[in-house]
Amino acid sequence: MSPPTVSKPAGASELWPHPRWIAHRGAGTLAPENTWAAFDLGAQWGYAMFECDVRQSADGVWFLMHDDTLERTTSGQGLAEQRPWAELLGLDAGAWHSPQHAGQGLPTLDALLATAHQRAWCLNLELKPPEDPATARQWGAELGWWLSQHPHGLDHWVTSFSTDALAGLQAAAPQVRRGHLFEAWSDDVLPTTQSLGCVALVLDHTAWEAEHAQAARDAGLWTLAYTVNEPAHADRLWAMGLDALITDRVDRFNPKS
Repeated sequence: MSPPTVSKPAGASELWPHPRWIAHRGAGTLAPENTWAAFDLGAQWGYAMFECDVRQSADGVWFLMHDDTLERTTSGQGLAEQRPWAELLGLDAGAWHSPQHAGQGLPTLDALLATAHQRAWCLNLELKPPEDPATARQWGAELGWWLSQHPHGLDHWVTSFSTDALAGLQAAAPQVRRGHLFEAWSDDVLPTTQSLGCVALVLDHTAWEAEHAQAARDAGLWTLAYTVNEPAHADRLWAMGLDALITDRVDRFNPKS
């Protein structure tokens, strides 16, 4: 099933303005996540919107990586936030995935924003702060300020599971568009999302039901789902009228459908 034409959510200023298929971490599992190889591969499959994970080095450089620790996806060890960028810059972020990607480095957010501008990409930046509430709020505020000062920072979105990070971002840079991530639906989802000034709600694809999608639209929120890898799951979500889907299977779904 192709994505249907959707109506403007109540309270939203416009229809969903971006591609309706979003490549997860650049190219899903087909290339080492959050690397240049992943973005290049996703673009080769026709994707123009990418979800990626953002965190901060010990000396304040914003860069791309999902995990708190370095072991799974790099040649390093320990907590990423405790390492200076000069050390992180030298890590191999591709060999874990496959030999042909050995030598891939960790991109900086600054470099990614420049490339996204050149190639007309839109980015869904998922902020991955530490669990400590005060630090999470600080990271949100610092990322919001950084994006508000960057020449291309306001072209993109920030999402997070962290209520504290989103609160910090809201306080420091309310003009940055924000979305709240949740694993499951609860009575707190909509009130929390609205209290943080978010314009989008992003749920695990299994958590969406038709009544949730309608309630989110009535609340003036755009609706997104992660991580949608099966056509049957996509059909179910499009039938609910969701605005966009995030997928690992960039080879399976036509992003222009």
